[in-house]
Parts: sequence; structure tokens; C-alpha cells
Amino acid sequence: MMRASGDVIAARMEIMAAGLADPSKIDLTEISLMGSEKVAALSASAIAAGRTLNQMGQTLTQTALNEAAIASRAATAMAGAKSPAALATAQFNYAMGWWGRAAGQALSLNTQMLKVQADALAPIHKAAVANARRLKK
Repeated sequence: MMRASGDVIAARMEIMAAGLADPSKIDLTEISLMGSEKVAALSASAIAAGRTLNQMGQTLTQTALNEAAIASRAATAMAGAKSPAALATAQFNYAMGWWGRAAGQALSLNTQMLKVQADALAPIHKAAVANARRLKK
């Protein structure tokens, strides 16, 4: 994408320079595409990122609801413990389970954040590469 962007910038600078040197040669179609294509690519990027962030929000909500249910069951187990040892065991089991779930959720969240980045970049990458190909003629 970086190379494609550089190629597009170079080609469009030549188009603008030619238009400044001789206004009758200015490519108004290409000049107008400079803005409209960016708006289209950024809009598609925002929609893609928003869609993935929405999915993340739903996942986080469901995770919080699940954790609340697990905590409730653990509290019930602790409250109903028949001895201090049983209480400590119930508390330990909840704590260890929580650490495992938290680690898994952190990895999942990191993966989802990488997906947001990839989804957001895809429309911009597609536009840059398509423009580089088109302007290479």
C-alpha cells in the first residue's frame, strides 16, 4: 500500500503540474477523484471498523453476563460452604477460573482489535492499489 500510495501521489503531482503549466491540459476528472475517492474509502473503512467494533461490544457484553453468572454461582457456593476449608476451596476455584477466563478473553480481545485494524485498512488499501494500477497507464 505504501508503494501504491507513493505511485499515486507521484502520478497525481504530475497531473497537477501539467495543469499548472498549461490550464487547458488539466485533468479535472482526476483532480475531482482525489477527494471523492478518499471520502469513499474512508467511509467504507469507518463502516467496516464500526461493524467489527459492534461485534466486539456484543462479545464483551455476553462475556460480562457470563462472568456475572459464574460469580453468582461462586458466591452461592462460598455462602453455602460447610467449613472454612470448603469456603477457601470455593473461593480458590473461582479465582483460578477467573484468571484463566481473563487471560483467554484478553487474547481474544487482542485478536479482535487486530481484526478491526485489518478491516479498517482494507478499503483504503484497495483504493490505493486500484489507483496505482489505473494511473500507471
